[in-house]
Amino acid sequence: MTRVIITAIGSSGDVHPLLGIGAALAARGHEVVFCSHAPFEAAARRQGFAFVPIGTAGEYAAAMANPALWHPRTSFRTLWAVIAPTLQPHFQTLVSMIDDDTMMVGTLWAFSARLVQELYRVPLVSVQVSPSTLLSTHAPPTHPRLTIPRGLPLGLKRALLYVIERQVLDKVCGPALNTLRAQLRLDPVTRIFGQWLHSTDGVLCLFPEWFAQPQPDWPTPHRSSGFPLFNETGDAQSDPQLDTFLATGERPVVFTAGSTLIDHGRYEEAVRGALQESGLRGILLTPQAPASAPESADPHGPMPTVLLKRRYVPMRTLLPRCRALVHHGGIGTAALAYAAGIAQVVTPFAHDQFDNAARVVASGCGVRLDGPLQARTLARALKQVLGDPAIATQCGRVQDHIAAAPDGCEAAAQFIEGFMRRGARVPWGRADAAVTRTAMVVTGHGA
Repeated sequence: MTRVIITAIGSSGDVHPLLGIGAALAARGHEVVFCSHAPFEAAARRQGFAFVPIGTAGEYAAAMANPALWHPRTSFRTLWAVIAPTLQPHFQTLVSMIDDDTMMVGTLWAFSARLVQELYRVPLVSVQVSPSTLLSTHAPPTHPRLTIPRGLPLGLKRALLYVIERQVLDKVCGPALNTLRAQLRLDPVTRIFGQWLHSTDGVLCLFPEWFAQPQPDWPTPHRSSGFPLFNETGDAQSDPQLDTFLATGERPVVFTAGSTLIDHGRYEEAVRGALQESGLRGILLTPQAPASAPESADPHGPMPTVLLKRRYVPMRTLLPRCRALVHHGGIGTAALAYAAGIAQVVTPFAHDQFDNAARVVASGCGVRLDGPLQARTLARALKQVLGDPAIATQCGRVQDHIAAAPDGCEAAAQFIEGFMRRGARVPWGRADAAVTRTAMVVTGHGA
């Protein structure tokens, strides 16, 4: 048995896949310690994991409620302003937990785990939840402000990407990261996202190769595990009204903006208008809805005939009973739509959502809708995806392909286990003694 410390930083779409992978590792007999934001503690403990919080629930709620986090011009800098203060305490926490039978798994923003790998030679598997942060010059990611046209000569794309890394990404993250590295007697780093943050042991890509074709300049070794279709966040609650709505009339369209901070009143207005114009029925997942159906609701009595609102419904069980999905472009949400075999209308707002939207379109399973959501344009997009036989055929092909592929969580766990079997660890005694002493002083151990 190996202790696996999983650091999952980000929104639900970043954290939930790691819960599924952790469950697969635990089922194989390993001890899982889940290190994430405080609001995910209950979900982690339901899986039987030990839990170590990063920050407080209040800090996380404040970060998610900051409009700047969801605007393409300010999202990256705002997210880093939340993460930078956690670098040293997170590093200290990880150092206190590791021994010579520990390995780590970390998502994109697990910078502290990467530092621990450098100092203590603890094996680390870096996880790429979506392909947008694999900064390939052969297939540059899609972003509303910094997209590099793929048709440019390779040398020019390489030069442009280098400028973006050095003048945008490094300028934001470099000062805080390199200040801590100096305290640890580590040299400063550049090209943080293009090179440094990827583990030198292995990189795990949580998407299939048909969604993002591996590129020659991706970090090595890497493995595409397929989508980790993990959507369980608690005991399923009975909802007779929802069941009746689904069973009565034409299959509905599901609408969700995920964790994205938007004007939910205006979003609902656009959804209602699109349904009225198209004659479709819908289910809107929104934080403005009650947590569950009222206990007094009569499933056989009067109920919404066009739009039913819920705060949360597990999409893995909901989507197979629906016609299409309108969503924000979260890769986990897109994966569940692929698995259900339904068409997608993707309305990206920030972060990796633009790149994911472009890949949904390229896969032939949906359309992308930019700009503020409006009833008429949304109705047209729904008409397009529901009326195109080629999209319906391709959705069925992808659904069959996913059903026949190995389980994404199991494939990921197998990749992680491979580093345990190969004995990637370097015994503690072989770590540089001076560096180790410095790290212990900085973190308060052995001072």
